[in-house]
This record gives sequence, C-alpha cells and structure tokens, in this order.
Amino acid sequence: MCGIVGYTGERECAGILVNALKKLEYRGYDSAGIAVFDGDRLSTVKAKGKISEGLEPRLAALPRFTATAGIGHTRWATHGEPSDINSHPIGNGRVSIVHNGIIENYRRIKEFLTEHGYGFESETDTEAVAKLLDYNYNGDPLDAIIKTVAELEGAYALGIIFREHKNRIFAVRKASPLIVGQGDGEMFIGSDVTAIIEHTKNYYLLEQGEIADITKDGVTFYDVHRNVIQKELQQADWDASAAEICGFPHFMLKEITEQPSALKKTLAPRIKDGMPDFSECGLTDEMLKNYHHIYIIGCGSAMHAGIVGKYIIEGLARTPVIVDMASEFKYRNPLLTKDDLVVIISQSGETADTKEALNLANKVGADTLAIVNVVGSSIAREAKMVMYTLAGPEISVCSTKAYTVQTAFMYLLAFKVAYARGTISEEEVKQLTKELMEIPDKVQICIDKQEQYQKVASRLMSADSLLYIGRGLDYALSMEGSLKLKEISYIHSESYAAGELKHGTISLIEEGVPVIAVATQQELFAKTASNVKEVKSRGATVIFICTENMPSLGGDVDYEVLLPAARDILMPLVAVVPLQLIAYYTAVLRNCDVDRPRNLAKSVTVE
Repeated sequence: MCGIVGYTGERECAGILVNALKKLEYRGYDSAGIAVFDGDRLSTVKAKGKISEGLEPRLAALPRFTATAGIGHTRWATHGEPSDINSHPIGNGRVSIVHNGIIENYRRIKEFLTEHGYGFESETDTEAVAKLLDYNYNGDPLDAIIKTVAELEGAYALGIIFREHKNRIFAVRKASPLIVGQGDGEMFIGSDVTAIIEHTKNYYLLEQGEIADITKDGVTFYDVHRNVIQKELQQADWDASAAEICGFPHFMLKEITEQPSALKKTLAPRIKDGMPDFSECGLTDEMLKNYHHIYIIGCGSAMHAGIVGKYIIEGLARTPVIVDMASEFKYRNPLLTKDDLVVIISQSGETADTKEALNLANKVGADTLAIVNVVGSSIAREAKMVMYTLAGPEISVCSTKAYTVQTAFMYLLAFKVAYARGTISEEEVKQLTKELMEIPDKVQICIDKQEQYQKVASRLMSADSLLYIGRGLDYALSMEGSLKLKEISYIHSESYAAGELKHGTISLIEEGVPVIAVATQQELFAKTASNVKEVKSRGATVIFICTENMPSLGGDVDYEVLLPAARDILMPLVAVVPLQLIAYYTAVLRNCDVDRPRNLAKSVTVE
C-alpha cells in the first residue's frame, strides 16, 4: 500500500528520503512528501502525483534543506482523494507522522478531538492519528505513542517525529510492515528493505505493537508497557543492484528476463537426490499422506499460481484441492479442520487479505505452509511452515517472476504429495523433477523471441476489449495472461474456459475482436482448435499460442506463437512468458506506465 521512510544521521537527509521513496513508489504513487527537522521547527514539503512530477519539482524550487533527520511517505490513497492536502506527512507543527494502513475508528477519534477544539483539513484517517498524538503529548513522546495506539483500531505502521525531540524518530506498527535499518552512525526506517538497501543490509523487524525510539547512534525497542525489548539484527541476502533497473526500459521487462535464473535459484536447493525436498520447513511425506484436504489461498497472480497447483496436485495425487481468493476465504465460513493443510501464497508476505486467511487457518488448528518471497515477512513468521521463493526483489507492480516461482513450488508440492500418497512412483517423481529443472532453458528460448510478441502487441494496442480462452491448464494460464494485460494496458480483458464460450460469451464476438487462444495441452488440442474455428467464423482476430509440435491451424488463426515443447503439465511455466511479454509490449505501445499502473499498488496491506 503506502511507503514509509525515515532517516537520522550526519548527512543532509532530504535527498536520502526522496531517493528512498522512489524505491518504494511501487507501493503507491498518488502523492509523496517529506517532513524534516529544520532548525527549531518541522518543515513539510509534499505534493500530489508521482515523485518526479510533484515532490521533486517542489523541492527544487525551495532553498536547500540542511536537516539531518526526517520522515517521508509515498501514498496509495484510501481515505481521501489524491491531493496535496491529503498527502503525508501530516501534522500540526508539533508532531508529524507518516502512515501506512487504515484506522477503522478514525471517525470516532475525529469527533472526540473536534469536541476538544481540534480542526481538520484533510479527508484522511491519518490526520486523526496525528491530532490524537498531539492531544496525548505532555512532553514524553513514548507516553503519547502508547496512549494513542491503545485507542487505534485497524492496521497501521507509523513513522513519527516531535518538534521538541530533534533528530529523533519513533516508529510503531500493527499489521502493516515496518523495519528499522542500522547503518554506520545513521539509522533508517522503511516499509521494506528496498528503501534502505543502498545504505545498509542490516535491519530489525518491528513486530506487532512494538515501538522503536531511534537516534543516529542506535535504537531502543519497547513494548506497550515501556519494557525494553532485545531484538536480533537481520541481514538482507541481496544487494542494491538487484533493485536497480540495470539499463532496461522498465522493471517489468528486467524481471521477465530474470525468470530463468529465479526458477533455478528457487528449485535447485529444494531437490535432493532427484526428489523434491521440503525438509527446510518440516513438511513430511507422512503429513502429506494424512491431510484430509489441501487449501491454496492467494490474491491475484498468487491465486492463479494456486489454480495451476490445483490442476497438477489433483491430476497427479488424486486428492482434493480447494483454491480460494484470500479476500473471500474467511467470509464464506470454509469447512476447514485441523486435519487440513492450508498453503498461503504471497510475494510480499504482507498481503492483508491473505494474512486474514492465515489467521483463520491458525485459529482452527490447520497446518499452514507459507510460500513467500520476503524473508521475515508477517506471513512467513506467522505460518507454521515457510518456504521462500528466492526470486529477489520484484519492483514492478505487475507480478512476473514472483508468479513463475510460486507456480514452480506448486509443481514440487504436487510431486511430493503424489509420491507420499502412492499415486506415482519414485522413478516417476525423479523423471518429472528432472524435466522441471529443464524448464528454465525453455523459458529462456521464449524470452529470446521478443519480436513475435511485439507483432502481436501491435494487433492488440487499439482493441477496446478481448478474450483469452483455453482448456484445462491452458484455462488456468489464461486467467494470468488476462490479468497481466488488463492491469498494465487498461484494455478490458476476460479469460474463459474455451468450452464455455457457447454458453453466452460468444455473443461478444464480432468483427475484429481479438481472441488469444492458448493450446499447449495435446489431449485437449482438438477441442480448443474447434473453439478457435467458432470464434474465427464470427469475425474474431485470433492469436494462437501453442507448442511447436502441434499441428498448424492455417487460415483459422491470424497469428501463431510457437513455444518449445515440454511435458503437458509443465507447459504453464513456459507459456506464461509469451503472455507476460504480449501484455508488456501492448502497454508500451499504448504509452502506459508499465511499472506503475494506475490505481494499483504492489503490496496490498489493507483489506
């Protein structure tokens, strides 16, 4: 959702804060701002829009700050439209705060403060927190913070500065993520490691309800009773270059090209003697043999990875798998028991809806396995078992390599479940695992053929709406392809099981409507080919994505994308790459902001 940064040290901080905010702009870019200690006052500069269009020009027009401590924020709007006045930091001259999350009882707090003489300028829930801090402040910042958070309901991560406590930063969190970075004679706060990695790899994870009191010389952690807490210093296992664009026009293209190496890094450590190995998380064959049901929970692309997992696990292991979108899981009162396995998929490990699903599963007593990309994230810490995807930082809002490695985990899990339940032999598992390890090379072949995806994009760029169709695993894959296109190109797109077209959707087909048909499953090829002929006969422009060993459909398609062949069940890992690149080049041709699509944020930390 929003991005929070803070710095205190010896260096001039405005530039440090702005550069850190740029690293977090994938979390929100409706507005940005900083507040710094400027002499005996707190000076705030903030503006609507992206940092390069709003905050930076505004700072350039002002005298240079010499402040060495301050906080910053990049916003994804929840309460109040994007505007200068609703931008963060928010305060009243005595206290200034930045906030990520949603305060559910802010109206009640606002009414109370209004009765006590406080006025409000913005439409945000954050202003109620800032004014409540001021109301509770009696010269002791820790006391004010403890009293304030005791009254807050909802999710929050807060960076706080008080005018009377120069160059001192306070941080507190509940649900929303926040870290404290430790440098040499300087300290940082950030929503994630990306914000601080160019300055330090060392950081502390702020836990629920903990308060950090930070000076340039170090940090003291407290609980809500003012007891001092000792915390372990963490270290990031990647460097700043992993979060740099490295000459690519967009992070999305860079991250697409990183997929072969991300797959190898994720798969190789989890294969021992040719067999999937989950010993790092403690998931045993005996456990997998006895689970009554397997639930897979995620949002967006993570859920789509789970759908591929469902097809593969049920196909190989003959055991039921329920895939749920996290935002609906707890509200449908699922038939979940302590004898079930719940697999939680999240790139950030902070996705609010997914965390709520995890909380429900833990409450019921089910075993929970988190598949996440961010070490030490909330979901990783709260699940009973965790496996890290090792994709490295993903900066583009549109998920590519994170989806691919999540899907790769689904294959390892499927092979392990099937072997544990005796539906496939050790020899079959080893053969499947061997072929899975060959997939990165086939992905690279797809990446190397970008010219053909540019040609497809040129046929889609002026479309108002289009359809993706497929059967079986190709339908599961079509969901992800459709999501990629709509989220970055703003073209209305829907995915349908090809066999369902005749039950209503085919009425949308008219002359020139693009249909992207995915056909990588040999057993279903003839059926999908028949559906392609149906839409073509009604005037559709057909882009046909199939493997190189499939028969050509000739005049029934307008453009054919050929993929290197692999075993049918492994093809989603190969075929997703053309779908990603078609979406990417379509968005580029439409002059869209590929890495930061409108209205979206990378990490959705509120429900």
